[in-house]
Amino acid sequence: MGTTLVIIVIVAYFAVLMAISYFTSRKATNDTFFLGERKSPWYLVSFGMIGASLSGVTFLSIPGSVAGAQFSYMQIVFGYFLGYIVVAYVLIPLYYRLNLTSIYEYLNQRFGFWSYKTGAGLFLISRITGASIRLLLVAIVLQDVLFDDWGVPFEATVVISVALIWLYTNRGGIKTIVWTDTLQTAFMLASVALTLWFLSDHTTVIQSKGAFGAVSESNFSKMFFLDDFMASNHFIKHLLGGMFITIGMTGLDQDMMQKNLSCRSIKDAQKNMMSMAAILIFVNLLFLALGAMLYMYAGENGISAERTDLLFSKVAMDSGNKFIGVLFLLGLIAAAYSSADSALTSLTTSFSVDFLNLQQKERSEAEKERLRKVVHIAMSMVIVGTVILMYYTTDSSAIKLLLTLAGFTYGPLIGMFFFGIISKRTVPDKAVPIVSLISFFAMFLMWWFSTGAPGVAENEQGWLGPYIFGVEMIVINSIITFTGMLLASYVGVKKSEKTI
Repeated sequence: MGTTLVIIVIVAYFAVLMAISYFTSRKATNDTFFLGERKSPWYLVSFGMIGASLSGVTFLSIPGSVAGAQFSYMQIVFGYFLGYIVVAYVLIPLYYRLNLTSIYEYLNQRFGFWSYKTGAGLFLISRITGASIRLLLVAIVLQDVLFDDWGVPFEATVVISVALIWLYTNRGGIKTIVWTDTLQTAFMLASVALTLWFLSDHTTVIQSKGAFGAVSESNFSKMFFLDDFMASNHFIKHLLGGMFITIGMTGLDQDMMQKNLSCRSIKDAQKNMMSMAAILIFVNLLFLALGAMLYMYAGENGISAERTDLLFSKVAMDSGNKFIGVLFLLGLIAAAYSSADSALTSLTTSFSVDFLNLQQKERSEAEKERLRKVVHIAMSMVIVGTVILMYYTTDSSAIKLLLTLAGFTYGPLIGMFFFGIISKRTVPDKAVPIVSLISFFAMFLMWWFSTGAPGVAENEQGWLGPYIFGVEMIVINSIITFTGMLLASYVGVKKSEKTI
């Protein structure tokens, strides 16, 4: 695929995004940036959130993962669906009832100042690392297919990528993103569907057996793993882990909830959430089928990738077919930017509202807008720095890295929120950040010294014997935090009794 064609595709794509930004950001205010004036149509939010939920990690890492994990990822996806039910019918009504701009304001109302800042801080860490992992993968591919040939350093590729996002989100914020994410989701899904059609027509085994027959009879299609509970891919671990990941990475994530809060009503937000949940089951299955077919095509044509995350890229760029190359580029950029643009906006919102108190009535509108723009630039620079740091320090599969980090950072958030929702007990406000830190480090130590983790030598067992941690880390971390807050509530009661 020629360099000129790659440039034309990228320039044309961003020209469309800039046009959407222009029309949606006219007369934009801070309310437009943060909540879209609460006028976003639920069906647009729902469709656009599919792309934001999937991101470039799903587009590249999930198809590549089937060689080692087969279709076991669907066990996590079924857990996602259960999590969306909790988000739709427990968390969304809470946020609308309290009329929140930042969802972490709930912690301020329930526990106090330090709890609020702890929750907002955990989100910032979680979303910065998550957005950086997603952008890192895409930047690596763009570097490989385009910028290396020009002698452009990786650092410049990252700066260009983030600068483009900043340009079209700078004024309209969430109002712009609702529309750009809709377009980008459409591009991503269309590229996957057309790529599947191309592979079906150009792979001998698929031509002879049909797509469904070839995939189902392949060595990649095993979905349910129920034999070894100690293994990281056991069904129960994946199901519960997937459920808690959705509660944390969607329901307790300002990025995802900001879109829901821009809907006109609770019912619209719930319709958005559940329709997206149902569609995501089918879409993730489609990505896994794509992975199986990519491996079949690559095997027939002698194509190999240094890392599984780059399989799709290698097939698209080495197939000699411009059609599949263009589809891949459109899908990749759409998947990456539909996630990264909303992440940048939500980070700006959370820091502005949660740490700078931008909603204070004493501030003038001009001052609020100036501060928000400064934060938007600062967050862009933080993401650039994090992506570059990760590039030089990790070589893990993107989806594995993303789910592992989620276990550490979103676990305490889930424990904090659901203790507040389920229990009526009072927790000393200053104890909450301490509990969260203890939970984080306890989970990190258990994982680090477990079988197969970095702290344990190869072919040796860790602290928990043959047990291997998987995505259920987020469940364990949530329980540790919940238990810690429960204990802190009793300590707080005893202290207050002594005072009396």
